[in-house]
Amino acid sequence: TVYFDHEKLNVYKRSIEFINLVEKYLSSINKNSNIYYQLDRAANSISLNIAEGKENIQQKTNANSLISQGSALECASCLDILYVKKLIDIEKLNKGKIILKEIVSLLIGLIKSHFNRIYEDEEGYNT
Repeated sequence: TVYFDHEKLNVYKRSIEFINLVEKYLSSINKNSNIYYQLDRAANSISLNIAEGKENIQQKTNANSLISQGSALECASCLDILYVKKLIDIEKLNKGKIILKEIVSLLIGLIKSHFNRIYEDEEGYNT
């Protein structure tokens, strides 16, 4: 069942899938570690900002999509760190990054589709 517009977006659906994947990865990591908190926060930030940005579509900029993109890249770095620390294997690293790459590509598409909606008010500059 779809209740809100953002739930229709493929990028939102993929972000929820990524959170599900991250939960599985985090289950074997110490909850008191910095990387646990960082990855959990960044993964949640992706979907939270997609939802907020979609519902505030009348804004003149799409800052939430840019924030979501940054959070996705942060997650990719967290996965690299988990891999280097031997907390996940190469298969888990690749699975996470494939989803993140798709999320970033979809976010770029959203930003481009809304780019023509970004404009300045037609007010003169005071000099």
